[in-house]
Amino acid sequence: MGQQDIYDFLKGNKRKWFTSKEISNKLEVSIGSVTNCLRKLRIRRAVNFRSSQNRNQFEYKFKK
Repeated sequence: MGQQDIYDFLKGNKRKWFTSKEISNKLEVSIGSVTNCLRKLRIRRAVNFRSSQNRNQFEYKFKK
């Protein structure tokens, strides 16, 4: 599992925001792997992200 898998997942669900936990559950991989990959995608500005209602949590969406 890598960044491309998460990128493809978000690309397939363009209209919805996901937390890292939701992505982890949908792809059936560890939360640590997902968090690490999402951090790298954020740095590359390959995905949109925003703060969620919960403290210290982000939501992610495919960047058009």
